[in-house]
Amino acid sequence: MSRIESDARSLLMNRREALRRSHDPSGTGAYAPTEVIPEAVIADKIARELAEVDAALGRIAEGSYGTCSACGGPLGLQRLRAIPEARFCLGCSGHRPGDD
Repeated sequence: MSRIESDARSLLMNRREALRRSHDPSGTGAYAPTEVIPEAVIADKIARELAEVDAALGRIAEGSYGTCSACGGPLGLQRLRAIPEARFCLGCSGHRPGDD
């Protein structure tokens, strides 16, 4: 595993844990939003983010991390550092609304 993959894996694992802790459906008060957002919206957003993080961890494990899912080119070090779960290079992400 390269240094980039190792660093990304650590960041992604930390982010996954933070996402899981950020929402407390048990009602113990660990999650205190500053605005009223429907529970389903919060749960959906967290589920989508967790899926992206898990997908990136899967790409690291299979050896395809850092490669654009659309064109097969490199994502670039700066992009991976900014958005470790990114799936598309800058060129391809502009052609896919809502996808990073």
